[in-house]
Amino acid sequence: MSALNRSRRRLGALVVTSSLIAAGTVSAIAAAPALAASSTVVITEVYGGGGNSGAPYTNDFIELTNNSGSAVDLTGWSIQYASAAGTSWANKITLSGSIAPGGVYLAQGAGGTAGQPLPTPDATGSVNMSASSGKVALVTSTTSLTCTTGCATAAGVVDFVGYGSANDAETTPAPGTSNTTSATRKDPTKDADNNGTEFEAVAPSPKTLTTTPPDPDPVDAKIHAIQGSAHRSPMAGVKVTTTGVVTAKSANGFWMQDPQPDEDPATSEGLFVFTSAAPNASVGDAVSVVGTVAEFRPGGSGGTTNLTTTELTNPTVTVTGTAAVPAPTVVGPGGRVPPSTVIDDDSEGDVETTGTFEAATDGIDFWESLEGMWLGMNTPNVTGPPTSFRELPVVPDGAGVRTVRGGIVLQKTDSNPERILLDDLLAPIPDAKTGDTLAGLVTGVLDYSFGNFKWLVTQTPAVVDGNLQREVTRPSSPLQVSVATFNVENLDPSDGDAKFDGLAQAVVRNLASPDILGLEEVQDNDGAVNSGTTGADLTLTMLAAAIQKAGGPKYAWRQIDPVNNAEGGEPGGNIRVAFMYRTDRPVKFVDRAGGGSTTPTTVITDRFGRPHLSSSPGRVDPANPAWAAARVPLAGEFTWRGQSLFVVVNHFSSKGGDNPLWGRFQPPVQSSTVKRHEQARSVRAFVDQILAEDTGANVIVLGDINDFDFSETTDILVGAGKTALIDLPRTLPVKERYSYVFEGNSQILDQILMSRNLQPASSYDIVHMNAEFPDQISDHDPQLVRVVPLPSWVR
Repeated sequence: MSALNRSRRRLGALVVTSSLIAAGTVSAIAAAPALAASSTVVITEVYGGGGNSGAPYTNDFIELTNNSGSAVDLTGWSIQYASAAGTSWANKITLSGSIAPGGVYLAQGAGGTAGQPLPTPDATGSVNMSASSGKVALVTSTTSLTCTTGCATAAGVVDFVGYGSANDAETTPAPGTSNTTSATRKDPTKDADNNGTEFEAVAPSPKTLTTTPPDPDPVDAKIHAIQGSAHRSPMAGVKVTTTGVVTAKSANGFWMQDPQPDEDPATSEGLFVFTSAAPNASVGDAVSVVGTVAEFRPGGSGGTTNLTTTELTNPTVTVTGTAAVPAPTVVGPGGRVPPSTVIDDDSEGDVETTGTFEAATDGIDFWESLEGMWLGMNTPNVTGPPTSFRELPVVPDGAGVRTVRGGIVLQKTDSNPERILLDDLLAPIPDAKTGDTLAGLVTGVLDYSFGNFKWLVTQTPAVVDGNLQREVTRPSSPLQVSVATFNVENLDPSDGDAKFDGLAQAVVRNLASPDILGLEEVQDNDGAVNSGTTGADLTLTMLAAAIQKAGGPKYAWRQIDPVNNAEGGEPGGNIRVAFMYRTDRPVKFVDRAGGGSTTPTTVITDRFGRPHLSSSPGRVDPANPAWAAARVPLAGEFTWRGQSLFVVVNHFSSKGGDNPLWGRFQPPVQSSTVKRHEQARSVRAFVDQILAEDTGANVIVLGDINDFDFSETTDILVGAGKTALIDLPRTLPVKERYSYVFEGNSQILDQILMSRNLQPASSYDIVHMNAEFPDQISDHDPQLVRVVPLPSWVR
């Protein structure tokens, strides 16, 4: 996800452009002026930028005016739209009711997220007009026009407006428009049948004639009344006057707070004032603000799952003096304590319209009740390194189920609502790692963007080192074979020596040079260059050489090149999984020819009925739709002191596309799970083929599963009955179950599963050396299992 679209607070709202209707055949414009029969009702305004970036109104609209001396019944009429050069008039708004003499009729079209709602429309439809050019016809029926040009004089057309680069108009087209301008008739009482001279591009003004009441006087309102005890303001769209003290300021606005709060903890006392440019008010100013209450949804069309934030728009700010900034509301012990497990448990869908607002028990309501407020947290505990967007996750003392190293564990029934992200909008965020603390009282204002509540610190907090060390596992015994999984995060030769040397140190020192290494995210020889190259021999050779350079043993490698640009990841990178194995230990790779990018390996038996792979290395079920745009698993047949060992390395589809934990839709929709379930069934079916031939076969399934230890994906991989696999993360205490840290939540994404016969004399270790640190060689922690493969007759 691009940082450019994260928040209007940061860089501006995502641009939303109205869809253009496909253009048809363009005909020559008629030489004679086209004059519509508009003696009574005329089109006085056309606006197609509704809801786009910077738009003052959320919807497109067309405005009509009755210039006759009596009411005109519009029932059965329609407003029809075609693109600038289009011939299709299927997009229309059906009209009903009548217009009084001198009255205005407002027809509302399609909309977006930016701007304020239109005045109550007289008719609505889904017409989606271009913000810059198009054609609009007022027709006395609902039958679609069939004309190409000369439409202004077509049967039934009462009035016609072409604007911008339209190929048809009354005489000449009206000026082109934009997200912030409409084509408006200069004199709504006259129609001389010349769009070019009679219209101008000005700010939209729906219903501004005789039916529009004068601008109302602002309503006096306290900030807590504006915020209300809900996710959206009960005063949205109302012009208000409110007062407070400026607590913080940004490049396009400031936050203010009422120093005299009410007694309701569900209503926030803070509010953002959107000035669009640098504000004149300063921290500590007492201000009176007149503005319109609005709900801003960060991210534009790309932020539909985001909550909105309440703000004042088009403000008039008066500094009335200076005042003490209110003492920060403390979050945590001694103050407002966040809910401990529940984000939301009473909504089924959009929390802005469903469920009950419960700030004391639901985390999403708790943080909403503090939106815009000046907050403080005493010595926050850091639960992960800063994100790539410089957001540092912290929790107050006493929060949640903590990991053995100071993080906070994501569980099936606990998504850690205590967790909050410190954001760098107003002051830099320091580098820190899991287990660190921040010194003293950390203050800031609470905002929301990119699916998360954000604590905007106004001063860079000092870090107190928690002395967390990177873990080092022990070597395996002479009788044990060690098998590891490691996501090497888009490794390719262009990463340079530093990354290869860092990974080599991790393999040699932290993983104690495992016998077998399953790798994920190995890219081809020219990385993300989209050249058609799919080979990764240079990538893997460089890694093997770096391991030897770091004092490790010699490793050989096996893999199968994927189909070009068919398996996800960076375009051109051809991400894949691979095996590396030591050549100085009793582990041997069984090479069996026949494997290919689209050729499945199958299970065959020898004359003793023992299972083997038809090709080794071989791809698992590559034709299955489950692996479309995803990494196909790789199976390898090994021997350890003469005993067969089957290993399958995986990289399942990511969680991209899922609703965020803190989004408006609760519970979050996890659309990506469907594909991982199918992938798990594919791998499980392959394992079942091996175990069907020998229930005592030595099988290990490992890799980046991209799903949790408590997930249905893992349940499918585990299976049931005598051939059920052991999911090794589930064997650990809850406080040790994590291989990845996402926005401060420690969680399992990488897993190792093994057949039950391998459990005796086995040991398992997640080696925490990456995910908790800001200076990562990869964003995943590797893990390994040590086992003693035994023949079936022993078992």
